[in-house]
Amino acid sequence: MTQQEAPLPSERRERLIARVRETGSARVSDLSRWLGVTPVTVRRDLTLLVAEGALEKVHGGARIPARGTSAGTSAGTSAGTGAGTGLGARTGAGTGVPLPEGMLAEDDGRPTIGMVVPSLDYYWPEVIRGARAAAHGTARLILRGGSYDVEQIRHQLSALVGDDDAPGVDGLLVAPPVDGPDATRLGDWLAGLNLPVVLMERRLAAGPYREPLESVATDHALGAGTAARHIAERGHRRVGLVTSRTSPHSAAVRRGFLAVTDGLDLDVVLDVETVPLSDPGWAEDAASVLDRCADTGVTALLVHSDREAISLVEQARERGVRVPADLAVIAYDDEVAGLADPPLTAVSPPKTAIGAGAVELLTRRLADADRPVHRIELNPRLIVRASSAGQPAGSGS
Repeated sequence: MTQQEAPLPSERRERLIARVRETGSARVSDLSRWLGVTPVTVRRDLTLLVAEGALEKVHGGARIPARGTSAGTSAGTSAGTGAGTGLGARTGAGTGVPLPEGMLAEDDGRPTIGMVVPSLDYYWPEVIRGARAAAHGTARLILRGGSYDVEQIRHQLSALVGDDDAPGVDGLLVAPPVDGPDATRLGDWLAGLNLPVVLMERRLAAGPYREPLESVATDHALGAGTAARHIAERGHRRVGLVTSRTSPHSAAVRRGFLAVTDGLDLDVVLDVETVPLSDPGWAEDAASVLDRCADTGVTALLVHSDREAISLVEQARERGVRVPADLAVIAYDDEVAGLADPPLTAVSPPKTAIGAGAVELLTRRLADADRPVHRIELNPRLIVRASSAGQPAGSGS
């Protein structure tokens, strides 16, 4: 069957029953291809037919009932006592034993969305909250924590997509690595999947024509540029940038910061990449940053990310450097910047909106496979706090 035939729902369900009767049992993915409809449509049809007793739910698909109902029962009609009570949807394999509560979710007709993020303890929890809120009542969300390693992300994605022994998901939300040949191969693999994929805080081009995948991302260059304008507004002229060597956002942060500082004729006398705070080399990197600030006369820093910015402020205080009187500090990420002493001015990406927007894009794609590819870019905000207040020391203002 092809997508062009577009049968009516009742006709499609009759054909679905006939297909299962012919094969004995069938998986959702196989029925989806055979009928030419999305997996979520098949799941909804199966839910209705199981409730009517026409079919019996099995792991990842359906089969003809073992007993108690007629396989020939047509869609939209009752099938004995079980159909009137919805028994087929509530019991397992004709045993009459209720299924565990957790198993009912996959039978309720909602699409199942797999979500893979590189971290569960920094930046991404807010993205997850946004996705969970957007999916509430409309989709089932399955979360897996990955890393910034291509193979680990691929492993988690493969587990969600499934194979002949697993039901799989209806779509994927993922934040994959984007640099290097391994990341390119991962992008090609994602583009070749027979289900929709939406990237979160990432952009990737894939396939033979290097076409962008659907995505929702923050304009990090814009956020860094906003921080640079704030620094200039406060009267700083000799400024610095500290970015993370491991963050996929660092390139955009640097690009945006340097573009605006160049346009405003600010003197960027410090532009360094450091290891993250968790790395044993951080103490040495932080000391080097502060030494160079003192040597070059830097009076304002943009630091990516919060944890590194807070650590730099603490070490500056130990050296007798006052924040913001001697050194203004702006953090990038705004995870915990407001809890620092003093509270740090920060660029705040719209993390919750990223998660919500990704779920919305995916559910729209499930409803209409032919809609144009969407690449959504959201603006971050600058949250001004005490760490950048006032004018730089010696400015004469």
